[in-house]
Amino acid sequence: MFRDHTRVIKIGDSVIGGGNPILIQSMTNTKTEDVEATVAQILELEQAGCEIIRCTVPTEEAAKAIGEIKKRIHIPLVADIHFNYRMAIEAIKNGADKIRINPGNIGGSENVKAVVEAAKERDIPIRVGVNSGSLEKEYLDKYGKVTAEGIVESALAKVAMIEEYDYHNLVISIKSSDVMMCVNAHELIAERTDYPLHVGITEAGTLYSGNIKSSVGLGIILNEGIGDTIRVSLTGNPVEEVKTGKLILRTLGLRAGGISVVSCPTCGRTNIDLIGLANKVETMVAKYDHLNLKVAVMGCVVNGPGEAKEADLGIAGGIGEGILIKKGDIVKKVPENQLLAVLEEELAHWEA
Repeated sequence: MFRDHTRVIKIGDSVIGGGNPILIQSMTNTKTEDVEATVAQILELEQAGCEIIRCTVPTEEAAKAIGEIKKRIHIPLVADIHFNYRMAIEAIKNGADKIRINPGNIGGSENVKAVVEAAKERDIPIRVGVNSGSLEKEYLDKYGKVTAEGIVESALAKVAMIEEYDYHNLVISIKSSDVMMCVNAHELIAERTDYPLHVGITEAGTLYSGNIKSSVGLGIILNEGIGDTIRVSLTGNPVEEVKTGKLILRTLGLRAGGISVVSCPTCGRTNIDLIGLANKVETMVAKYDHLNLKVAVMGCVVNGPGEAKEADLGIAGGIGEGILIKKGDIVKKVPENQLLAVLEEELAHWEA
């Protein structure tokens, strides 16, 4: 089911599905029991643009911490549950806005029923998560290995376990570290359900490999009209997950706003530290996230204006001096070491 036609599901004060904006999710890597550290990380993620946050709940102490954490953050909180159904119920009691479970690993139908009844009482959604790495033996035997078809069948079987108790406030997540298998699985499941889909490439890897895998996988899936929330899974600072997620959505035209930085790849004509300058510009413009602009960073004052003509603003550096460019026209010459400051001043003026 394309995202315009999926069910609308409420998560805290946010809604997904039914053509609502695709929301960016991340997950804390702190100990949830450590309220101070967890809140600090969530607030940092909020600042970066995170719109839904997930916290692991492996202990009763972590479940109880959910209530205090909720008081101090501003985005919906999802409790991530593995194996222990009691932690799901405790997290719900303590105010979780959604829970993530695999109904197949929390101990049988009675435990599933207990979790569903708790969620139903507070009308909070359940995210049914299936990971290719934990695909059940019956699907491995049926297909001979992990396949997209097996992942989808497993997920829909778990959904049916919850629907059996007349509960349909659900989100589905099917993930694989194999990018094209993940793409195929989402294409298959979108034909068979109208529940919103949370999309991600699991265990994608480090900042380098994880960004590439996630950009390719999410790019294909989202561009096909599939997916209602996303997470870029990276081994590293979760802030980077959010930054990448925002850029993926903007690149696909699924989200407006924010400054897009373009820069030339450098060549023998480059006479400044263009790599360093471009990185500084990308960091600096993050604070102007509400502006919908393209900013160019060029390493050559000769070709820079022409190459930056499609940008709203641009800077280009030469030996000892640089230029500020607006819509392809040179508007100011400045010392090379003032390029960044001049660009920021121009953005502040643009903001006003």
